[in-house]
Amino acid sequence: MADNLGRRIARLRGALRWTQQDLAGRLGISRVAVSHLEAGLSVPGERTVTLLAGLFKLEPWELVEGTSYPPAKAERLPPVAARYTEVEMQLRLMDAELERDGEPAVRAAWRHRLELLRKLAHDPREQEALRLALRRLRRS
Repeated sequence: MADNLGRRIARLRGALRWTQQDLAGRLGISRVAVSHLEAGLSVPGERTVTLLAGLFKLEPWELVEGTSYPPAKAERLPPVAARYTEVEMQLRLMDAELERDGEPAVRAAWRHRLELLRKLAHDPREQEALRLALRRLRRS
């Protein structure tokens, strides 16, 4: 028997310790819409499935595979989804570059770049990740 997509979404959201409001903010939909998705009262469109997949670090087909998601909609899903936010990507790039070259000038450039990014970050978890990265840069 096929798994319920709404329950899968709720499980994945719970594993990240996000509230329905957290997920709604990341998707650009209301908390009630998230509640309806998780309860199986509505079927997400291809755009929403693609966004959800990226947030959960999955490909769209992985998110819906083995669920009751309509096959006609599944066929229209893109093969890949963006899995990382700008903050996540920049922090990984920084780690890789500092591993190769930890010179003071490189560290200073990253401090400046992360300070600018911190002004643009709205997500509290991303702001905290940037704060910790900046602290690491200042200590070394």
